[in-house]
Amino acid sequence: MPKETLVVFSTFADAETARNAARALVERKLAACANIVPQVESIYHWQGKIESNAEVMVLFKTTRDKYPAFEQRLRELHPYEVPEIVALEISAGLPSYLDWIGNSIS
Repeated sequence: MPKETLVVFSTFADAETARNAARALVERKLAACANIVPQVESIYHWQGKIESNAEVMVLFKTTRDKYPAFEQRLRELHPYEVPEIVALEISAGLPSYLDWIGNSIS
């Protein structure tokens, strides 16, 4: 039975920062992998204004038991004052892939 697996979304201002955070989290076995989506456009409220910026999205795969340490380390690595860190449970998926996620960060 696979461990409870999560996909965690986070956006960064540039690819280098995203890549450095992704590598650090994978190297510490806090994430099994990170998919870097090179460009997304984000439109959001910030300090009373509507902002629009190009950002880099990273999709991390981790487990619920690793999530607290994952979140803490990502906050340390992230340059944003309030970084996007949103975790969603994976309710279904290829069992061997879900097992790989858990085994990769054990």
